Amino acid sequence: MKNMTKQRSVALHTLGCKLNFSETSTLTRLLEQEGFEKKAFDDVADVYVINTCSVTDNADKECRQIVRRIQRNAPDSFIVITGCYAQLKPNEIAAIPGVDLVLGAAEKFNIVQHLQQLTKTTGNATICSCDIDDVTGFNSAFSINDRTRTFLKVQDGCDYNCSFCTIPMARGISRSDTITSVLANAETIAQNGIKEIVLTGVNLGDFGKGPDGKKRKENFFQLIQALDEIQGIERFRISSIEPNLLTNEIIQFVASSNKFMPHFHIPLQSGSNAILGLMRRRYQRELYQEKVATIKAQIPHCAIGVDVIVGFPGETDTHFKETHDFLHQLDISYLHVFTYSERPNTLAVNLPGAIPISIRNERNKILRNLSFKKLQYFTAQHTGTTRKVLFEDANKNGMMEGYTDNYIRIQTPYRKEWANNIIDWTI
Repeated sequence: MKNMTKQRSVALHTLGCKLNFSETSTLTRLLEQEGFEKKAFDDVADVYVINTCSVTDNADKECRQIVRRIQRNAPDSFIVITGCYAQLKPNEIAAIPGVDLVLGAAEKFNIVQHLQQLTKTTGNATICSCDIDDVTGFNSAFSINDRTRTFLKVQDGCDYNCSFCTIPMARGISRSDTITSVLANAETIAQNGIKEIVLTGVNLGDFGKGPDGKKRKENFFQLIQALDEIQGIERFRISSIEPNLLTNEIIQFVASSNKFMPHFHIPLQSGSNAILGLMRRRYQRELYQEKVATIKAQIPHCAIGVDVIVGFPGETDTHFKETHDFLHQLDISYLHVFTYSERPNTLAVNLPGAIPISIRNERNKILRNLSFKKLQYFTAQHTGTTRKVLFEDANKNGMMEGYTDNYIRIQTPYRKEWANNIIDWTI
């Protein structure tokens, strides 16, 4: 039997969202502090850690494919699975040949202790704490040395129970960091020379609940006001915020701030009130329309991204046309389009009117085409204007890229002196 006493190299891989990315980076630092050497995921390592997503069935499949690939390339290595898939389906993962350890949400950040006790076996993996009721603490996380911008986790979990969503089952109740702790993390990030922080969470606008889920005397508006005063960070972005939690005072603050970028990502999910009701969303399309209008009135150059789900149970052609036409007339910049997939233990699984996969895929294609046109139009509106671009360090075949303050992607021949610097750029 092989144990971890002399196994000192680790490779980590992230599936899913910005929140997962921030947590993987923090796990990397925890392991490096204990003497583990970080390796690229394609290299042979003693330990492989996969931080999983389970928003769609594809994310589950991708995890299983990666495990098989590791088994072929490094059959004697330890494989650890954590993240949302691990929390939701620990027994399913434990049965995958080659997996040694499954860490639920409550044990993810105790990975070092678990690795010290791990022994390679040929049987099922060890499963550690996948009872969602155990998930009450808050673990702050942020990425450093991974890219020009940093994802800073300030909130976790969700108290909403949208009928399609597994996140409350995978991440537990809504809970947040304190403003004091967030500011300390932001100062650490600033000391590392990083120019932009992206605030991440499951339900950012719900910021202010403690590890026990009880409301503190803090809220998201107070958080962004405090962050605006941090020295050394030049740009902040709000990764995603629910339309019913995006208050007018937040919009007004971003409009007047030099540090918070003119960029909102606001989940819609459907442009049909009937479908929004079936989804158990906490708003109707009229509120969404009002938020977009308020943003554009105060910040005309603001980028607005939209999440939308197609093929939800009961979504007729008429409902889909409502969504398409609603998005078409909205002054938004781009879409993230998700094809509905059945998730076990969600309310939506039992709804009537399942949509054939071929129709779901066709609707996805239609909205992705709309997104392409929206982004082209938004970019064209800014042709000839000069905006500030933060360029990333990656040299991609002699090219580099960066984003304007309002999230227009810019590509140009690589220049080392521009990396991690903000450049005035005429579009």
